[in-house]
Amino acid sequence: MYSDPLSRFRSTRCPRRFTRLALLAVAILLLAACASTPHRRESTYKPSHSALADLPALAPSAASAGEANDILFRAIALVGTPYRWGGNTPAGGFDCSGLIDYIYRTAARIELPRTSHEMAAMDGRKVHRMTQLASGDLVFFDIGGAISHVGVYVGKGRFVHAPNSGGTVRLDDIDGPYWGGHFAYGKRLLD
Repeated sequence: MYSDPLSRFRSTRCPRRFTRLALLAVAILLLAACASTPHRRESTYKPSHSALADLPALAPSAASAGEANDILFRAIALVGTPYRWGGNTPAGGFDCSGLIDYIYRTAARIELPRTSHEMAAMDGRKVHRMTQLASGDLVFFDIGGAISHVGVYVGKGRFVHAPNSGGTVRLDDIDGPYWGGHFAYGKRLLD
C-alpha cells in the first residue's frame, strides 16, 4: 500500500513531528557547514620578490617628475603587448629597444636611438647601483659580453621590458636570479 516507509509515517503519524525533525536536520547541517574550516583559495596575486621592494622609491628631479610619471603610466599600460623582433608600436608589437623608444617618444617627447647598444652609448648619468635607480631610468643588461637588452625602471625593484620572442611586454624584478646577474647599469635621462 505504501511505496516507501516514510510516506506511511508522514501520512498517519505526526506530520508536525516530521516537519520539525526535517527542519532540525537542515539547521544542524547548516551549522555544521558554517563551523567547518573554510577552503583556502590560492591567490593569483604574486607580490614582488625583489629585495629592493622595501626601499623608498626614488624619483628624478622635481622638474622632471611629471615626465617620469607619464613614462611609468605608459610603460605599465603596455604590459601584455606581444613581443616582435624589430617592432616599435603597440599594434605591431615590440622588441626591447622599440618599446623603450616608443615609451620615451610618446610620454616625454625624447627620441632614442634604435638599439639598446646605441641607447647605452647616449649621454646621461650612469647609475651603477640598483639601489640608486629612480623611476623612469633606462636599465641595461649585459648578455654575452655586450649591452644587448634594455628596459625602463618603474620603482620598487621592478622594470618593464620586452624580453623575448614568443613572449609579451612584462614587469620583472630587476634583482631576480637572471636579470640581477646581467644588470650592467642604469641611465638617467630625465634630470
